[in-house]
Amino acid sequence: MIVAIDGPAGAGKSTVARALAERLGFRYLDTGAMYRALTWLAMQRGVDLSDADTLTQLALQEPVTFKDESRVWIAGMDITSSIREQRIDRMVSVVARHPGVREIMRDRQRELGEQGDVVIEGRDIGTVVAPAAEVKVYLVADRDERARRRTADRPGIGADALATDLRIRDEKDAERMKPADDAREIDTTHSSVDEVVDKIEALVREHVSA
Repeated sequence: MIVAIDGPAGAGKSTVARALAERLGFRYLDTGAMYRALTWLAMQRGVDLSDADTLTQLALQEPVTFKDESRVWIAGMDITSSIREQRIDRMVSVVARHPGVREIMRDRQRELGEQGDVVIEGRDIGTVVAPAAEVKVYLVADRDERARRRTADRPGIGADALATDLRIRDEKDAERMKPADDAREIDTTHSSVDEVVDKIEALVREHVSA
């Protein structure tokens, strides 16, 4: 089974998806981390982030891998912490916009998803990566709450800077921030992680028993 969880930055996708996977005994796949890893590597190597051809080749030559499900590796390096830096926040949407990069990443995501029993989270999982996913969820939250969560996750960065980055990311991601027609929308603004996970688990159980 594939559970697809989409939504904007700060809606709680990663936290909820990870907790749901643990509860169900499923694998967890953070597709955003894959784009972040490529962005980090490109910046480390001095690649022009507007150079679609070079980035596409880099994505093909240096596939992102996951170890112990929560550790992100690329080019033989564990970069799990590095990909959460503010500079990556600012530039990942630029890299993710390139069609060639997205094609390679999506193929890799589908390959990982086809292994079964997985919770996949991102921005276009239910619409493009796994349109046949048995359960599709689209998480939303008020922008103020999303900004607060990101501030809590990145205590070394000012709230105003994070709020600005969030607005810019929303604008850049707008084209692919569309829920699948058959996705269940869940507002996480005033809900705990466990409450959101309970709702999605109920959808999974409902599908299994159907």
